[in-house]
Amino acid sequence: MYKSEYKISKMDCPSEENLIRMKLSENEIEKLEFNIADRKLTVYHRTDDKTIEIALDQLDLGSKKLSTDDVGSVEFEDDSNQQKSLLWTVLAINFVFFVLEIIFGVLSNSMGLVADSLDMLADSSVYGLSLFAVGATLIRKKRIAKAAGYMQLLLAFIGFYEVIRRFVGLEETPDFKTMIIVSIFALIANGICLRLLQQSKSEDAHMKASMIFTSNDIIINLGVIAAGLLVFVLNSNYPDLIIGAIVFMIVFRGAFRILKLGK
Repeated sequence: MYKSEYKISKMDCPSEENLIRMKLSENEIEKLEFNIADRKLTVYHRTDDKTIEIALDQLDLGSKKLSTDDVGSVEFEDDSNQQKSLLWTVLAINFVFFVLEIIFGVLSNSMGLVADSLDMLADSSVYGLSLFAVGATLIRKKRIAKAAGYMQLLLAFIGFYEVIRRFVGLEETPDFKTMIIVSIFALIANGICLRLLQQSKSEDAHMKASMIFTSNDIIINLGVIAAGLLVFVLNSNYPDLIIGAIVFMIVFRGAFRILKLGK
């Protein structure tokens, strides 16, 4: 067995990690170890590392091979079923709040809530892709990735167009109370997800990275709450549109990365 280490300069959250997992599932990989903080990937494999390098290059995440060593025979522990069960729970919570936020975002005229809902959908869709693609053929995996990526991209385009339209037009200010209340509940939901992930006490890098990802969602929730307060203080829809534009750009980035899996 061989152990290859790579520097992935653009790997800064679990989204990139799961894209890599899906991409490398096409190869005969024994185990993947991720170090998000140092942006390093360790691959245990039996096949030629050239195919791994080509797959990583196709994701355009700034990958660079650091080393390859023959490590002989290595045995790995498998707790994937427990991790999958936990991730399904987190996905279910995220999906429920995606639906709630997009409904209340439309009703309250808040682009911040709509954008946050799509961010939750974008973040969880990569995990969903990984879970749904287990055991699937390569062609099916690519079709799933394309469908999710295009849907996410379409929603982001519509949302960003609406932000621009509202910037240049005369629109009513959003209902700041709904913005704040719904975002507080979303904040609580993400807090529960983070707690569940912490209680798993998993030492695996991708589970730790999931905690970081959920923490980032909490920051976005706080941003929407802050925007709601500014809407109230300034009596303006600009704070809501600004936070919406920022989050939509994050959704755009996620959509393009998912689409790379379909190539």
